[in-house]
Amino acid sequence: MSDVTLSAQKIVAPHRAEFVRDASETSQVPLVVEKPLPLIGRLYNQTWLRKIIILAFLALAWEIYGRYLNNNLLFPTFSETMSAFFTNIGNGVLPARAWSSIKVLLMGYAAGVTLAAVLTALAITTRIGTDFLETLTSMFNPLPAIALLPLALIWFGLGNGSLVFVLVHSVTWAIALNTHSGFLSVSRTLKMVGRNYGLGGFRYISKILIPAAFPSILTGLKIGWAFAWRTLIAAELVFGVSSGSGGLGWFIFENKNSLDIPTVFAGLLTVIIIGLVVENVIFRAIEANTIDRWGMQS
Repeated sequence: MSDVTLSAQKIVAPHRAEFVRDASETSQVPLVVEKPLPLIGRLYNQTWLRKIIILAFLALAWEIYGRYLNNNLLFPTFSETMSAFFTNIGNGVLPARAWSSIKVLLMGYAAGVTLAAVLTALAITTRIGTDFLETLTSMFNPLPAIALLPLALIWFGLGNGSLVFVLVHSVTWAIALNTHSGFLSVSRTLKMVGRNYGLGGFRYISKILIPAAFPSILTGLKIGWAFAWRTLIAAELVFGVSSGSGGLGWFIFENKNSLDIPTVFAGLLTVIIIGLVVENVIFRAIEANTIDRWGMQS
């Protein structure tokens, strides 16, 4: 064996004291053990349970205040309202009125979403479309939908046509504005990717813009739904006076005239329940299967 080989075997790498750890010391390092949350902590992390607790607290405050006033013509208690609610559920009046309102709402909402989609598609593909959408939004978005009700009565008469007209107005501008803002906020990199793949027109919008801007689109759909629902109830109050028929709005107005205030509150409670179901079940399911699944929202 050569002298060079012997010298290489004798070479020992230098040790730095700050990086040298005794084996006995490392064996005594405490292990990190994940401690399970207590039952209260696990329950607190459930969103649905927190919301139920909030609703229960509001119902309790409602009951206490109603008993304090002791005047069901002014403010019925929660128990009196629930009694009227289940009575009208049992006799089929509330389900029929609620379904009548929901059918009209679906027609107006679908028409408004379609019109908003067409306007936004034109705005994102052409400059004149952008100017057209911005001008119409500035003109009609501040205009309350219920203010168009007299014109709707003249143009479409008594019936669902007038209701659908005011619903389309209340839905279109909120959805179009949010969708267009979402399209404009899409990164230029994604837009360039779409162009490099030769996408254009509808394929470019459906493959690139809609997925990237879906959080804004979903926000617009939520706002449009809320506008449409409250506009429909307000419009039905007027249509109920005019034609003697209608959905939940007419149900509320009819019982107000007969001074059945617990039943009026039952109608209002039905409006609230439908709103909660749509927001926390339908829209939440859409959000969970799109935005949350795609990792677009923390």
